[in-house]
Amino acid sequence: MSLVSKTFELYGKTYTLESGELAKQATGAVVVKQGDTTMLMTVVVSKERKNYDFFPLTVDFNEKLYSVGRIPGGYLKREGRPTEKATLTARMIDRPIRPSFPDGFRNEVQIVATSLVCDQVNPFDVICTMGASLALTLGGVPFEGPLACVRIGRNKETGEFIVNPTYEERENSDLDLELAGTRDFISMLEASAEEVSEEDMLAAMAFGQEAIGAFCDAQLAFVKEWEQVNGPIVPKEYPLDEPVPEVHERVFAHYDEMYAALDDADKLSRIAKVEDLKERIKAEFTEDEQLEWEREIPVELKALEKKAMRTMVVETGERVDGRRADEIRPIMVKGNYLPLVHGSGLFQRGQTQVLSVLTLGMLNEAQRLDTIEPVDGKRYMHQYNFPPYCTGETGRIGSPKRREIGHGNLAERALLPVLPDENEFPYAIRVVSEVMESNGSSSMASTCASCLALMDGGVPIKRPVSGIAMGLIQEEGKTVVLSDIQGLEDFLGDMDFKVTGTERGITAMQMDNKATGLTPEILTQALEQAKQGRAFILGKMLDVVSGPRTETRPTAPRITSITIPTDKIREVIGKGGETIRGIQDDTGASVDIQEDGTVYVGGVGESVEQAIDRIKLIVHVPEPGEEYTGRVVSIQPFGAFVSLTPGKDGLLHISRVAKGRVEKVEDVLNVGDEVKVVVLEVDDRGKISLDRLDKPEAPAPTGGEGEGRQRRESRDHGHGHGRSREDRPRRAPGDNGGRRPRRHHDGE
Repeated sequence: MSLVSKTFELYGKTYTLESGELAKQATGAVVVKQGDTTMLMTVVVSKERKNYDFFPLTVDFNEKLYSVGRIPGGYLKREGRPTEKATLTARMIDRPIRPSFPDGFRNEVQIVATSLVCDQVNPFDVICTMGASLALTLGGVPFEGPLACVRIGRNKETGEFIVNPTYEERENSDLDLELAGTRDFISMLEASAEEVSEEDMLAAMAFGQEAIGAFCDAQLAFVKEWEQVNGPIVPKEYPLDEPVPEVHERVFAHYDEMYAALDDADKLSRIAKVEDLKERIKAEFTEDEQLEWEREIPVELKALEKKAMRTMVVETGERVDGRRADEIRPIMVKGNYLPLVHGSGLFQRGQTQVLSVLTLGMLNEAQRLDTIEPVDGKRYMHQYNFPPYCTGETGRIGSPKRREIGHGNLAERALLPVLPDENEFPYAIRVVSEVMESNGSSSMASTCASCLALMDGGVPIKRPVSGIAMGLIQEEGKTVVLSDIQGLEDFLGDMDFKVTGTERGITAMQMDNKATGLTPEILTQALEQAKQGRAFILGKMLDVVSGPRTETRPTAPRITSITIPTDKIREVIGKGGETIRGIQDDTGASVDIQEDGTVYVGGVGESVEQAIDRIKLIVHVPEPGEEYTGRVVSIQPFGAFVSLTPGKDGLLHISRVAKGRVEKVEDVLNVGDEVKVVVLEVDDRGKISLDRLDKPEAPAPTGGEGEGRQRRESRDHGHGHGRSREDRPRRAPGDNGGRRPRRHHDGE
């Protein structure tokens, strides 16, 4: 196997595909680059077929910090559990590749993406799908390829679409659309947008489909060059689970019974009827037959349920719960659902119910990210929980699964465009969506419930957001677009297309499509039907919660920002953080200081005002004439130092501590005394001179000292044995009274 490398340029970006040097024992391995960003994509297919009734595909993303020149934190100094971005990237690779494998493929497939270099300019995620597709092709694995994934941005100023924009270009884009599929159809879609219209979104999708075709052509060109160097690629043969005609006939003989069992609006009742029917059908097979066809029987039972459900929709126009194709389930909305929390909202649609709870905090409580992307953290955190009780089941509750991370990210992207800027609303925002019941579209219910929680908590969102999940049934040459799909229609249908937005436009989308015949006309109908559904749902929400509260709830911290000179930051922090800790301990408020001098102060009650007053006192430069009540912090022979504000002292000279002459400062003041002073002068070096207000009288001299002074005075005036200065004889020049002159070297 020889190394083959091919560099090409598409839409203003440079890409490289390589294979034949790294990971040669894998079924297929490809290095894919955009700029200097380099990803290694490997595929391994197990030699033996697994005894499963599903396709066992696993996609892992190895996020290596050496790719950005960083050493992992923590005690072990190595990468740990996958980050949220790693999980989302693995899902981005998985979703278009999974439906491309043939039905009945039961060999285990593992795709591993490893970040080798991330240049912090070009994103690493979308190119992984192209690398995985090429690795499958070079490995001779049967799938409907080639596949590719692209990101489409749109320049805010020019309106021009950008293919695979850099991080910098994404900052100036009002659209972030990720598309994956073949040159002929789209199988996966993710999008976040700043209230983009349906027409513009369709144009972006059409442009993205064209770009996908260009990257598929690039893979075919590489394959051609590979085969010239290394010989033809030999397709590998893998056994498939083929339908057994006898099993099919015996199972599908119960079609009418399955049709009747599905015709029930209640989810749990319908599931019970369907499962009971499946058990009765299975019991018609002997034990030996069940053992022989242990995979084929469950597959045919699922196919029977799928056929009956889909036929019901396309033939009668009614769904299993009796709704029309564009009808939305009954909606229940409640705001202010929980006491004391910072905000809450309950949203129910049919048998899907979600409770979202808002928590507000200081900006320094925002999530810090340690990833290979050039981002440090995020201020808005949306988390989605799907406990087993929401579907009436038992199960393990622990770390969030990939699906929960993906659904939380979708709701986060849906609401992010309408959140206020941190300068307007300086809070870290966390919303947790707890799924209480689920029968489809729980991520869209989470979006609606979270919008209610934000409004209930007084977050000044630009406009309220609602969401809806659309479905598609293509059966017997007929196509039906479904609004507000439930779980069965998602599981057995051809498309799960989620759309969120405001009255002005779309904020987020997510689509997984199994239908190859998804035409622009069908997408147009789906988006228009989704727009009508979103408007209906939003109206129900606004009937109960008309808009955001005018202020946050009393239990939430109130955060205020002020600006101080940057050269005063050190004074507010104090030596070793002593000053800022003192402010927080004394007032109960939290203080967060930014490098640009912005100070965020948060707390409950009067603590915010108290902390701000303390900070303003620290940064304020005293001026002559200002009066303070200070505390004596130090006493020196020449005066007392008085603390005016934290970190700012002034000198009260000994001559100004009292009326009259004072021998020692301690006779009038002691450390810890409070004293009222006025500023006399502030010199160029910032030293402050003080004068005392309401000076007390100087203390009278002690007795011993007074008697000694009187004796000296009497002697000087001739009242004692001594003589006055005038009576003393004067010496002639040079006369030292008979004493020897003192010389410094006499004692040497």
